[in-house]
Amino acid sequence: MKTDPEAGASRVTGPDAAPVAAQGAAGDKAAANLPERTARRRVPAVDMARGTALAAMVVYHFSWDLDFYGLADIAVTSATGWIAFARMIAGSFLALVGVSLVLAARGGINWRGYLIRLAQVVAAAAAITVATWFAFPATFIFFGILHAIALFSVLALAFLRLPAVLTLIGAALALAAPSLISGPLFDRPWLLWTGLGTFFPPSNDYVPLFPWFGATLAGLALAQMAEGIGFWDRLAGWRPDTALARLASFAGRHSLIVYLVHQPVMLALLGSLAWAVR
Repeated sequence: MKTDPEAGASRVTGPDAAPVAAQGAAGDKAAANLPERTARRRVPAVDMARGTALAAMVVYHFSWDLDFYGLADIAVTSATGWIAFARMIAGSFLALVGVSLVLAARGGINWRGYLIRLAQVVAAAAAITVATWFAFPATFIFFGILHAIALFSVLALAFLRLPAVLTLIGAALALAAPSLISGPLFDRPWLLWTGLGTFFPPSNDYVPLFPWFGATLAGLALAQMAEGIGFWDRLAGWRPDTALARLASFAGRHSLIVYLVHQPVMLALLGSLAWAVR
């Protein structure tokens, strides 16, 4: 399933001002006097939340692999509980995309860092499509969690400066869109990424624009509201104090590589085990 593009802020911007970088030396001096809350600070609790979602994803994929190789009879793709579990994992990752964008935009987005991270996610998504095309041609991943994260990270930029209530309205509309405007028009292969078609296309990971963009907007809106009450400044001072929490935080900081590596490793190991026991 998933992970997140994070951008930094090497230059500071005000809510309605041009980048301080454009103001020359005077702007740099002004930037030095800005309150600490406008500076971008990493929030370990968000990394830990992302790492926890990664752990849940590994559990889901491990169970899927066991069923795929016939090592256990687990109805991962059909049982209601497993389907709900998978959707909770996807929703968590996509909500954290919105949270990360708000945190990255504090004091101004470092566009170079943002674009580099975005390019990494796009490249990883393309690699997943190519790899699954060969490994699972009937159910290859054409618009999975990484594709969604890349697209949503761009679309959500339009909501960064809007009031949180408008972002929540946007989230509600995105979540309701499949029930409101779906139809045969969107059954065309080149429109399946919208999620507005009349059927669920065969794919090992399908996370279309609607309704899933609603999760990112919901996360963004909640992060905006948290910013308004100074929640992130208070939370930034917390540090993981147990080995498990530190491990989750570390995984959350490197979520893309964890996502790309864990499933091939598990498929190889369990595939070898399945071959050996047979």
